[in-house]
Amino acid sequence: MIELTVNGKRRQFTGDENMPLLWFVRDELALTGTKFGCGAGLCGACTLHVNGQAVRSCITPVSAAKGKNITTIEGLDPGGNHPVQRAWREHNVPQCGYCQGGQIMQAASLLKGNPDPSDQEIIDGMSGNICRCGTYQRIFAAVRTAAKEV
Repeated sequence: MIELTVNGKRRQFTGDENMPLLWFVRDELALTGTKFGCGAGLCGACTLHVNGQAVRSCITPVSAAKGKNITTIEGLDPGGNHPVQRAWREHNVPQCGYCQGGQIMQAASLLKGNPDPSDQEIIDGMSGNICRCGTYQRIFAAVRTAAKEV
């Protein structure tokens, strides 16, 4: 049995410990804001936080989360008022929205570790999160705005 904390609640998992964390949060816990994209950790749609660090949950086994704190987009701020979420709304970032949970989680992790990133640090920190709609300029602007609030 694997015990972990998801969005502040203690959880137990008794299945295959090699199952991707993505499927645990989506299928077992019904937290569907974390999306399946590529299944290879390349697109970032599945990004969530493990002990505050952004990870690709599609390639992270549940066993790697044993005893750790997991935060999904639903747990970042239950009211949707994390500085990154507010900036996303202010800049009208989402187009189709599919990747945005992962984008927001990546940005929140970036700003937690570096609250005043340079332009290049934002570009580097957000690389690997793909937006098929191409809203990169709005994503960048929103990260820059959120950095003023964290």
